[in-house]
Amino acid sequence: MSRCVAILATMDTKGEECEYLQEEIERLGARVMLIDFGVVGITPIEVDANKQSIAVLGGSSLDQLLENPSREISSEVMVKGATVLMNRLIAEDKVHAIISLGGTQGTSNGCAVMQALPYGFPKLMVSTMASGDTSAYVGIKDISLMFSVSDILGLNPFSRRILSNAAGAAYGMALTSGKIEFNGDKPVIGISNLGVLTQGTMKAIRLLSEKGYECIVFHAVGAGGRAMEQMMKDGIISAVFDFGLGD
Repeated sequence: MSRCVAILATMDTKGEECEYLQEEIERLGARVMLIDFGVVGITPIEVDANKQSIAVLGGSSLDQLLENPSREISSEVMVKGATVLMNRLIAEDKVHAIISLGGTQGTSNGCAVMQALPYGFPKLMVSTMASGDTSAYVGIKDISLMFSVSDILGLNPFSRRILSNAAGAAYGMALTSGKIEFNGDKPVIGISNLGVLTQGTMKAIRLLSEKGYECIVFHAVGAGGRAMEQMMKDGIISAVFDFGLGD
């Protein structure tokens, strides 16, 4: 089956880079869907989902957003629209990975969309912000960050190499993309753990495995606990052994 990688970006400022990224992914053998969630500026390349359609999916229109331009309002609408589109495409098995690129605002918006996508679906963010505290961008989702090193502004020998690497990463993840498969005969057990409790956690896994259960262990340092709670809400985890009672 042919795989498809979605490229999400503000195409008015990242059009040249996205076009190069598209060429690299297609050269590897996958199809590409270009999604523009910019607001101001002219889109210099042909896209599959334009900013007008994304704004409508977000509950507004591009004309309304441009009447009294507000970065905060525009970001909320375009993130919502892109999220609606991506979840629809994933449910219909039409896309198999997403890659986005951007600076401060682009990373924040791109990762906000990724945080709303299912666990296991490949998510790659190429960002100028990937060297530092990235907790706000990753949240509790399996988002991969690639540091662009230089600003994502124009093509040059260095940026082409970075984007080529990113294309290879997105393509490779798209090949493995699929739903997380669980054995429905036994519930999956979530276990919280801390380093000093690892031996006890390992024993718990062994005892539960002997009974036919599978376990997912979470480092109880904040994000791990929140991820466990989200997986409970998603129905991935149906029972919990809260062993590592950390903050």
